[in-house]
Order: sequence, then C-alpha cells, then structure tokens
Amino acid sequence: MSKDLQNNRLIWLNGEIVPVNEAMINVLSPTSQFGANVFEGIRCYWNEEKKQLYAFRLADHYARLMQSIRLFGLKSPYTVQDFENYLKDVVKANQYKEDIAVRQTVFVDGFGSWFSTEPVGMFIAPIAKARKDIPLSKGESVCVSSWERISERDMSPRVKVGANYINSRLAKLEAADRGYDSALFLNRMGGVAEGTGSCFFMVKNDVIITPALTDSILESITRDTILKIACNELGLKVMERSIDRSELYMCDEAFFCGSAVEIAPISRIDGFEIGDGMPGRHTIELHRKYIEIVSGQNAKYIGWNTPIYTEGE
Repeated sequence: MSKDLQNNRLIWLNGEIVPVNEAMINVLSPTSQFGANVFEGIRCYWNEEKKQLYAFRLADHYARLMQSIRLFGLKSPYTVQDFENYLKDVVKANQYKEDIAVRQTVFVDGFGSWFSTEPVGMFIAPIAKARKDIPLSKGESVCVSSWERISERDMSPRVKVGANYINSRLAKLEAADRGYDSALFLNRMGGVAEGTGSCFFMVKNDVIITPALTDSILESITRDTILKIACNELGLKVMERSIDRSELYMCDEAFFCGSAVEIAPISRIDGFEIGDGMPGRHTIELHRKYIEIVSGQNAKYIGWNTPIYTEGE
C-alpha cells in the first residue's frame, strides 16, 4: 500500500469517520502517557469468487475485547453490536475489497492519570494488508530473549492491553540488536511462553505442541484456530503443555501464529537449525488450510466468517 493511500484512508474515531490525518486525541490522555487502552487486531479477507470481504472470528475477537475492558477496569459505553456496526461502517467507507487488517482500540481519553477508568473513547483503523503467499518459502531466525514474559503475578497476559506490549518491544529490539528476526520468551518458571506478539508452536514426531494457556501466554484466537485445524482437518495429535527450553533445539518444525503474522515459520532458534532450515510440511499444510478457512473458502467453517458487505454493495 502506498504512503498516499495510507495517509488518505479513513478511520472511525468516537462516532465520526474522518481522514486518518485528522484523527486527534489528547496528548495528555492516559492512553497517550501510560498505554491505557485495550485492543483487538482483526483480519478481514477478500474472497474474489464470492465478491465478499470476511472478518475472521469477529464474535471471538469482541468477546475477548469485552473481557479486556472488564479486567482493565474501563467504563466503556460500547456494546458488542456497536463494535461490529462501526467496524463495518468504516471498512465500507474506505471501499476495501482486498485483504485488510483492522486495529480496534478502546482507550482512556481526557486529562486523567494512569488509574483513570473514564472517559472512554474508541478508534477503528483499517489498512490494506495482504495475506502470506502459499506456499510458505522461508523461516525466521529467533533467539530466546533475556527478558522474561509478563505473568499473572504482575501484568496479566490474558488482557490485550497496549502497555503490555512494552514487554514484547524490549525483546524485539534485543533480538534485532543481536542479528535475529524475532524473539521467544520464557516464563517465570523457565518454560517457553510465546513470541513478541504471537503464539508459539512446535512439531515433534508428527505431534503439534504449544504452551498451555497457564504458561503466561495470550488466550489467542489464532492459536485456537490452529489447534482445531490440526486436530479436526489434518488428523494430527495436538498437545497443550509446558515446553522446556532444550526441546526447542530438538524439534522437527516450529512456527509463530497470530492474526497479524498468520503463520510464520521458524528456521533457527539460538543458532540451532530447525529441521532442514525450511518451513516444514505440517507448517505448510496448516498455513494452506488456515488461508482457505479465513477467506471463506471452506463451507464447514463459514460460521467463523462475518461478511462485511450486503448484496449489491
């Protein structure tokens, strides 16, 4: 997407659809100063055959957003139906008929402090974002970060809060300084947690393995999708369990997953080559099935696909 199109796109802000360059908030607001916001990153996929744009697992994203609002103590005026209606309004206003990503953020505005619970505003910002090509052709080089993943004992990973991502920022910058593409966190118990903004999977002896929800990870919608695809569509055994660090170096395949990254293969961890250093066959097949489902090409999962446009739009 060109910079001109990025700068001229429309976003929804507090009840109005405005050009992104005119969308302003108070620089002294708690969201600006302290990261006092909760959000969802929602992907929408264009189906050329059906001439329809589908938002993937929208109901699940909004259930998690409402959970984050509750746990973060916000006095939000918005309902789930508001979330969906306003998202559709701003996507249609941009006339997107391509793959997009949408950032939907509920934030604390005004002149309050880090513990303020209101006034609460919201913005919804869609932008063009193409899906990963099929088949996946290369993997990332990853290091285990020296930074520990946040836990329920300090800042809950279950809440998708803007400020939580400072943890990921530190790990990502450290990885870049060390010459890696990305980083992988360990939790307080020394087990594997997740990546910087994405969940982690590995494959060993044809078993799909991912850390448990109690291992300091986000309750990821994409993670749940991958588990269901692996079990129900590919007939693979899946395990949700704690993973030791040394297991990383001996696995057959590894990948990150998330709404933004979709499925991102990992080729090396701390210098150890994973498999033959290329995306593994299970990773490739999971990605293929994932793209088929999110873009509305699999009737079995059409309930996960919310159409944006009504007939004739």
